[in-house]
Amino acid sequence: MGTVLSAGLVMLGALAAPLTALWLLQRRLIYFPDTAIPSPASVLPTAQEVTLPTEDGLALGAWHVAPTGTSCGVTVLVLPGNGGSRVLRAPLARRLAAKGFAVLLLDYRGYGGNPGSPSENGLITDARAARAYLVDHGITPDRLVYFGESLGAAVATRLAAEQPPGGLVLRSPFTDLAAVGALHYPLLPVRLLLRDRFQVTKLISQIRVPTAIVYGSADTIVPPGQSAAVAAAAGGPVHVIEVVGADHNDAALLEGNELVAAVVDLARLLT
Repeated sequence: MGTVLSAGLVMLGALAAPLTALWLLQRRLIYFPDTAIPSPASVLPTAQEVTLPTEDGLALGAWHVAPTGTSCGVTVLVLPGNGGSRVLRAPLARRLAAKGFAVLLLDYRGYGGNPGSPSENGLITDARAARAYLVDHGITPDRLVYFGESLGAAVATRLAAEQPPGGLVLRSPFTDLAAVGALHYPLLPVRLLLRDRFQVTKLISQIRVPTAIVYGSADTIVPPGQSAAVAAAAGGPVHVIEVVGADHNDAALLEGNELVAAVVDLARLLT
């Protein structure tokens, strides 16, 4: 019996070490920031560099882009996904500005030269700071659209549940982070270990504002069925746009015509 017990303890110890490491390091598998301080000069010359103070004392860099086309009186707050920096969202901002939108490109804590380290609570705190900046500069909530990309769709949904905008655009949303994690790490007890949950379907049922959901039919990161499930759970009017053949990071889902049209069509509901 003692030998069996000892062998069992050795096995538990062998399992405990990697699981503990995963618990401690898991955010490195979720967040992939570009930490360089970006300059708008080469990618988005019309952007104004602004600072967003957060409620926990950070100062975040962001870009505020004025319309270059005839203004439609609507501002889009872009809440990015888990990789890169605001540089990657500059083409989308450029296209939206040409359609008459003002755009705020946020970088979360730990991204784009910003202080701090990303976490679920940190990202929603940063999103609140971005919204507060816009409201303090005269943007009324009914003229504000939250645009959330992938992981940012979860952030946008949480923000919309707390502080409703005029409209909500979710690009490639997942049902919750654990569902995506279990898909990509099938041998790990993801639901048991996960610290950041990012629940979307649970929250979107509470949201009543007009919502557009855009996803690619060939998405290999967030299964299209998860995005469709988010749409089915929406508590308000929802318009679904499936971009045929598009994978998660294809140009069609970064700045494509169908994506931009979804924002334009949603904005018409606010006028």
